[in-house]
Amino acid sequence: LSTGEVLKNLNKFYKRKEIQRLGAENGLDARLFHQAFISFRKYIMESSSVSADLHIILNDICCGAGKVCLLGHVDDLFPFFLRHAKQIFPMLDCMDDLRKISDLRLPPNWYPDARAIQRKIIFHAGPTNSGKTYHAIQRFLSAKSGIYCGPLKLLAHEIFQKSNDANVPCDLVTGEERVYASEDARQAPHIACTIEMCSTNTPYEVAVIDEIQMIRDPARGWAWTRALLGLCAEEIHVCGEAAAIDLVTELMYTTGEEVEVRNYKRLTPLTVLDYALESLDNLQPGDCIVCFSKNDIYSVSRQIEARGLECAVIYGSLPPGTKLEQAKKFNDPDDPCKILVATDAIGMGLNLCIKRIIFNSIVKPTINEKGEKEIDSITTSQALQIAGRAGRYGSSFKQGEVTTMHREDLMQLKEILSEPVRPVKAAGLHPTPEQIEMFAYHLPDATLSNLIDIFVSLSQVDGLYFVCNIDDFKFLADMIQHIPLNLRSRYVFCTAPLNRKEPFVCTTLLKFARQFSRNEPLTFDWLCRHTKWPLGAPKNIKELVHLEAVHDVFDLYLWLSYRFMDMFPDAVLVRDIQKKLDDIIQVGVCNITKLIRSSQSAAAPGTAAVVSESFPLPRTKKDTRAVSDRHGAKSTEALSIAVEALGERRAKNLKAYRSATRQEDLKSHGRGSLANRLLREGLLTQEMLKQLESEWQDQHRNGRYGLGSKRDDQNSSKETGKKKK
Repeated sequence: LSTGEVLKNLNKFYKRKEIQRLGAENGLDARLFHQAFISFRKYIMESSSVSADLHIILNDICCGAGKVCLLGHVDDLFPFFLRHAKQIFPMLDCMDDLRKISDLRLPPNWYPDARAIQRKIIFHAGPTNSGKTYHAIQRFLSAKSGIYCGPLKLLAHEIFQKSNDANVPCDLVTGEERVYASEDARQAPHIACTIEMCSTNTPYEVAVIDEIQMIRDPARGWAWTRALLGLCAEEIHVCGEAAAIDLVTELMYTTGEEVEVRNYKRLTPLTVLDYALESLDNLQPGDCIVCFSKNDIYSVSRQIEARGLECAVIYGSLPPGTKLEQAKKFNDPDDPCKILVATDAIGMGLNLCIKRIIFNSIVKPTINEKGEKEIDSITTSQALQIAGRAGRYGSSFKQGEVTTMHREDLMQLKEILSEPVRPVKAAGLHPTPEQIEMFAYHLPDATLSNLIDIFVSLSQVDGLYFVCNIDDFKFLADMIQHIPLNLRSRYVFCTAPLNRKEPFVCTTLLKFARQFSRNEPLTFDWLCRHTKWPLGAPKNIKELVHLEAVHDVFDLYLWLSYRFMDMFPDAVLVRDIQKKLDDIIQVGVCNITKLIRSSQSAAAPGTAAVVSESFPLPRTKKDTRAVSDRHGAKSTEALSIAVEALGERRAKNLKAYRSATRQEDLKSHGRGSLANRLLREGLLTQEMLKQLESEWQDQHRNGRYGLGSKRDDQNSSKETGKKKK
């Protein structure tokens, strides 16, 4: 047979609409149909021999082409194509069963206990600092039994503390620990928990679901959906933004339950100032500078202390205890620390006495529902959540203020704050262990990662729901795939709460899984050897970041100990050393500027990789151009320190350059692109960064720590780029 003739007829077969329709009827959607055809074509074209019956069909098709009386037709290939497709996609043989398992169109039916009672739903809607959660908690405290579900351990711990202080016995339940109110470890009638840990089987009189707008969160939204639909409580008090009212009402309509809405207004005034801070010399007691990266935190805190001011520091990867201590230090009227530098981690979970919020930047990296990285302006919801922390009711500041660090950002911030909050359109869902086990029964040879992929591709949801991003789950599934574990244990390991951008923590999970698979308990001594405990106070930023990672490893151990008690037997001992580590990290954070200076002096090559906030995720089109500059900008910590050391004259040049180019840049790249942020930080273009890094390294080797006065204006940057090309 002529290979050219065979290939031509195979391509003709692929393009026929009738064949595509037949494929769809047999479970091959467009993506699977394409993959199956590529494999089928490769099999025919590269095999030394094919089955006799297939050879006869191909011969009839090729020999009969162009004749009036056809010996064969390309459609005759379909049975062979389908047989081949079923070999590479075994689920085609049980497609009907798999579709039933992955049908997510009626989530309310997953919770028969909740459907068996008539629940009263009360929505407490209002902005930050409006008292909405306070009123819900008052009802929680007055009930005979209750459960509080919050997004953070800090919030759950706060309610746990308040309840017991009010003589209402309350237990604390998080992924890592369970603290009983009674000494004999009897379960209290009230529970404060992180939302993933709430029970949908235990009956309560009152349930409180906090921050309900997070039901749209691409990664964690499923937990709010589960709590809202599944909690067995006579009264469900939902707290959050008014933007979620319509969705909650629609969801409750599907369960036959009505929603009572109670609206609240902010208790203290919040003013957007008409001027930007512009210089750290203009800081006042009670100011909080909000940054969206650790590098900015380090840079700003050092510049503040260089002016003789003390500042507290709060960011997401700090242990909860350290965050609370830093908040306590900032709130204490007798402490000389009057300035706070923080990420958006202050948006919820901490009570802070802030007079003025200052946005160092108004763009931040986010992850969309597809798991793709986006760099864009903060949303109205995010801006209101952060700005609302100023002028907290009951604090020493009777009103709040908000502004920006840079004058050119202020108008955009005003626009963002004046826009209505986008309505919450859909609630998140996530496949359950039972659903995955049923898939595995039908597809015993598929990996867990493949099972999840197939589940998501076949899943059906209605317009009120979406399937949450499962990239982190798949990342861990692929990482431990080679380790022999039963499916349920493998699923648990893959749901472990860790940051996949932390290599030390990921490596530790891998070691945990390997030890677990050998049925060898992970003892306290084993963990100490692996983490090299005891550890000393950090001497530089790199060591501080490592200590934070070790704290996350202890968290991971405790999380697994509540799921596999026999295999992780030393939770009490690990919790003790975790508290000691928390104290060590607190010392490091209090001396953070010394650590930054030490990092600069050492200029350790490995430091950059630790403190840089890389974002190893797929990019959307909107940030393709900017990402190369970002990569160059963050390639070394020494570089950011060098930029800071440019001096007053150089800083003025950079400021003038930012002002001159910002308007043109906004037109080119859209509102709040990453390029604007790099310009504001003085990091400019990639070519200039490479040149700056080279100059700094040369002069550091010569014993000088300043930089030359070579001009880095726009024209010289273009000339440099041309020369390099």
